[in-house]
Amino acid sequence: MDTLNIARWQFGITTVYHFFFVPLTIGLAFVVAGFQTAWYRTKDERYLRLTKFFGKLFLINFAMGVVTGIVQEFQFGMNWSEYSRFVGDIFGAPLAIEGLLSFFLESTFIGLWIFGWDRLSPKLHLMTIWLAAIGTMISAYFILAANSFMQNPVGYTFNPDTGRVELTDIWAVLTNKVTLVTFPHTILSAFLTGGAMVLGVSLWQLFRYPNRDSSTFRTAAKFGSVVVLVSALGVAISGDRQAKVMTEVQPMKMAAAEAQYDTKSTAGFSIFTIGTLEGSDEVFSIRVPGLLSYLGKGSFDAEIEGVNDLQTAYEAKYGPGNYTPNVPLTYWSFRLMIGVGMSAALAAIWVLWAFKKGRMPKSRWCGRLALLLPLTPLLGNSFGWIFTEMGRQPWIVFGLMPTSAGVSPGVSTAEVLISLIGFTLVYGGLAIVEVKLLLKTIAAGLPDIPPEHDDSDTNDEERQLAFAY
Repeated sequence: MDTLNIARWQFGITTVYHFFFVPLTIGLAFVVAGFQTAWYRTKDERYLRLTKFFGKLFLINFAMGVVTGIVQEFQFGMNWSEYSRFVGDIFGAPLAIEGLLSFFLESTFIGLWIFGWDRLSPKLHLMTIWLAAIGTMISAYFILAANSFMQNPVGYTFNPDTGRVELTDIWAVLTNKVTLVTFPHTILSAFLTGGAMVLGVSLWQLFRYPNRDSSTFRTAAKFGSVVVLVSALGVAISGDRQAKVMTEVQPMKMAAAEAQYDTKSTAGFSIFTIGTLEGSDEVFSIRVPGLLSYLGKGSFDAEIEGVNDLQTAYEAKYGPGNYTPNVPLTYWSFRLMIGVGMSAALAAIWVLWAFKKGRMPKSRWCGRLALLLPLTPLLGNSFGWIFTEMGRQPWIVFGLMPTSAGVSPGVSTAEVLISLIGFTLVYGGLAIVEVKLLLKTIAAGLPDIPPEHDDSDTNDEERQLAFAY
C-alpha cells in the first residue's frame, strides 16, 4: 500500500469512529432536555431521575466525542497538507465559526448544567441544557457546511498565482444547497439515534430488572419509541429531498449508488444488482420500475444518467482518468444506511404494540432487541457517512481537486502507517473505556433523588460545588 491509501484508511477510521459519538451526543442532548422540561413542568420525580440517568450517558458520550474530534483537526495538517493549503481559506471559515461559537456554547452551558443543580434556579438550570443542546445542533451545521463545499463547491474563486481557492461569498458557502438538505437529514438521524438509545436502554432495564423502576422505564421506552418513529419519518422525507439534490450536483454518486451503468429514460430502483468484476456492466438485477427516476428527479419517467456515460462526459471535461467511485462499496453502503438505520422504526412499533394493556416484555428476543437497538442507527449513520465520502471519489473537492493531489508530500509511507497503527490502538482502548462506563452506568439504574434540604441556615459562600452524580 502507498502513502495515499494508508492516509485514506487512517482518515476513514478516525472519522467513522468519531462519528459514532456525534449523532448520539446531539440526540441525547435533546432527549435529556426533554426529560428535564417534563420534570420542570410536572414536578414528577420520575422525569428528574430519567434526566440524571440519561444525562450521565450523554456526558460520557460527549467527553469521548470531544477527545476523538480533536484528532480530526490534526489529520488535515498531518496527512492532507496539500488539501489544507488548497482549500484552507474556505474550509477554515465555517470550522472557525463552529469552534468559536457553537463549541464554546456547548462546553460553557454543559458545565453550568453539571454544577448548577443546587446553585441555579430550576428555570435557569433548564435553560442551560437547552442551550447546550442547541449548541450541538449549531456545531453540526457549520461542520456540514464545510463538508458540503467538498461535495458542491460554491462561493469561491481560483487564484492561479497561489494555486488555491479563495473565499468570495461566505453566505453562499453557508447556504449551499447541499448543506440545506444535509443538515435536517443529519439532525433527524441524530434524534433517531438518541431515541433508539433511550428505547434500547429502557427495554433492557425492563427485561433484566423487571421489578426495578419498571413504571419509569416504561415511560422512557414509550418516549423513545415515539422519538424513533417521528424521526424515522423525518429521515425518510429529508432523505428523499437530499437524493434529488445529490442527483443534480453529483450524478455519478447516484448512478454508483444504484449500479446504474447506462443512461435510462425511466430508471428503476435496484433491490439487488450483480455487476461485472471490473464494475462496468450489469449482469443481473431486480428493480422497481421508475422509482429511481422519481427519487432522483421527482418524476417516474425522468432520465437518470449512467456510470459509463458520466465517465465519458467527465473525461471530456476534466481530462483522461477514472472518475468512477467504487461501485460495490457505494451501492451496498447506500442500502445498509437505509436498511440498518430504519430498522429501529420497526422495533419501536413492536415495542408500542407489546406494551398494550400494560403488558411487560418477557421474551428472550426482547433482551436481544434491547442490545441491538442502540447500534442500528449508529451503524446506519456510519454507512451514510461512508456512502457520502466514498461516492464522491476520486475527488476530495468535487470537480476541483482529486484525492490523490491532497495528500502531504513530505510524509513517508512508514510514518503514516505508524500513526495509523497508533491511532487504531488508542481508539480501541477508548472504545473499551466508553463501553465499560456506559454499561456500568446502565447497570446501576436510576439514581436516587435526595430529599430537598433547607438552605435557610446555610451560608451560600460555604456551599461547595458538587458534581450532579
